[in-house]
Amino acid sequence: MPGRILHDDIEEVRNRARIDDVVSGWVTLRRAGAGTLQGLCPFHEEKTPSFNVTPARGLFYCFGCGQGGDVFTFVREINNLTFSEAVEFLANKYGVQLRYEDSGGPQVPAGQRVRLLEANAAAAEFFAAALNSPEADPGRRFLLGRGFDQDAAQRFGVGFAPRDGKALSRHLTSRGFSADDLVTFGLARRGGWDYFQSRLVWPIRDAGGAVLGFGARKLFDDDRLPAKYVNTPETLVYKKSGVLYGLDLARANIGRQARAVIVEGYTDVMACHLAGVTTAVASCGTAFGDDHARLIQRLMGGDAFHGEVVFTFDGDAAGQKAALRVFSGDAHFAAQTYVAVEPSGLDPCDLRLQQGDAALRELVARREPLYRFVMRNVLGQYDLDRVDGRLAAVREAGGLMKSIRDRSLVDGYVRELASLVGMDVEEVRRAIGSAVPARGAGRAQAARSDGSGPSRGAPTGVVPGVGGGPGGGSGGAQSGVQGGAAPDDGALVSAIPLPAPDDRHLVVERDALRLMLQRPDLFAGAEPWLGIGPDCFTHPAYAAVFAAVAATPGQGGSGWAQRVLAGLPAGLREWAIQLAVDPVLADVTPRHAREYAAKLQLLSAERSIAQLKSTMQRTNPVTDEGSYKAMFQTMITLELRRKELLQVTTGE
Repeated sequence: MPGRILHDDIEEVRNRARIDDVVSGWVTLRRAGAGTLQGLCPFHEEKTPSFNVTPARGLFYCFGCGQGGDVFTFVREINNLTFSEAVEFLANKYGVQLRYEDSGGPQVPAGQRVRLLEANAAAAEFFAAALNSPEADPGRRFLLGRGFDQDAAQRFGVGFAPRDGKALSRHLTSRGFSADDLVTFGLARRGGWDYFQSRLVWPIRDAGGAVLGFGARKLFDDDRLPAKYVNTPETLVYKKSGVLYGLDLARANIGRQARAVIVEGYTDVMACHLAGVTTAVASCGTAFGDDHARLIQRLMGGDAFHGEVVFTFDGDAAGQKAALRVFSGDAHFAAQTYVAVEPSGLDPCDLRLQQGDAALRELVARREPLYRFVMRNVLGQYDLDRVDGRLAAVREAGGLMKSIRDRSLVDGYVRELASLVGMDVEEVRRAIGSAVPARGAGRAQAARSDGSGPSRGAPTGVVPGVGGGPGGGSGGAQSGVQGGAAPDDGALVSAIPLPAPDDRHLVVERDALRLMLQRPDLFAGAEPWLGIGPDCFTHPAYAAVFAAVAATPGQGGSGWAQRVLAGLPAGLREWAIQLAVDPVLADVTPRHAREYAAKLQLLSAERSIAQLKSTMQRTNPVTDEGSYKAMFQTMITLELRRKELLQVTTGE
């Protein structure tokens, strides 16, 4: 993928894209005083205008919902785009040719990306027109047989690659593209043959609507390629691990509804959108992976922690295997993950065709938690009529149970598991306590049958005393941490709560501290710890560890982690050891540290913004005008700072 957009080009886009001109495309603006325009906010429902635009400063702000920022912010929020996509959107609109820095350093040739996108757009138009030709009749029949008429084909840009084999190449060379261009862009093969021939074609677009590549389905028995589906080869803009079909149609609704529905094919996406499931997307020529998960997570934005990602799987063995694969990467989602399985085995397209739009909407509505689907399939592998079979099943399911992020649901799920296997609830709890956590799960502190875990009467996640290790002792020397603890350490920390190891709200704090303890050299810079401060940590346990980090002299060096841990109270020290020993990536770089620092500061800035919004809502702008204006200026500064940090965290 191309690297960062050159700073000079970003500024050129900013200068050309006047904020009042851009905003007026969505909002009717009227003058509301010297240098100020006003209209109804596009980000929330209102009857009295509170959305203000100041062209001279290039900023907007809504006094009703608190949304504000510059022209890039507006385009990002209104279209649910990334920063780079917003810049590209405006660059295309205002005629700015962007240049990119390659991740290795040298620049991508000026205009190559724009040229590639122009070729793809021209190819998409060519394919769509070819669908109306006589030779495309098999393609039209296929679409009709799947429930899609001509209007549906036009809506999704479906086209046809002629059987001629060189028709597209002739068309594009007549438009000024060279034969080498077409090969580089993935539209032709060496020798002049079109990459796609005799196939039904779907354009694959990015969130901004630009055509990145194509997916094509086999129609004729004499097709020389045996694969039913063929996708564009990887190019400067098309990386199959990072693109999703239907994203251009679903991106805005994914942000609004905080939900994404993941299906398996192009026709499934079409069926979902036509049935009213307007957040459906599909991976292209590859399994849904980590990069796709991060893309969906980013589109959900601020609602990610409360969002839903719903996967549609078949109920057969292949569907179960796919669910297990997704479950292994479930940690990439802050949103809750679900599965929607049609008992009859119909895919979304066939379900709509046979039972109608309502049946497809109902399929998504009756989703079930992903872990429950996986757990039920795990239990199905054991003979539950035998005692040893039930016990083995519970222990394996217990590994899944320990990876559930919402700890408030665990008790109910334990009771559900007990009911499924026909065992006593307390017996299931004991079996789960001895289970190995599922891949990606943290080290849950469950009561153990030998009594070495937290005492039964201690609150969940609270250090019950000085001990807590397998041996039950203080563990100062045994754990490899130099320096003993004071005799009353246990009393000192007995009320300090410990965070759940898989709490998604605290994952950044945990991982940042883990890197600080193991690779403190990466955080060296002009500011101590790259600007990370105590206010970046919300959980008292993590805040205490950072306080010890900041108070330990000689950042890095031999025995760094041991010296930091020695500054912690004994009970807390035993828990914090896992941060110092849990492996980090082998190839971490200063960039990782900068991104963690930015993420922590971003979350801190968002908390400050929320507090300021609350104060502004309680302040009368008429009777306390001075304070209100000061808070408004602070809000603009915080919003701009938040956007800057967000760009760092997303690598843009």
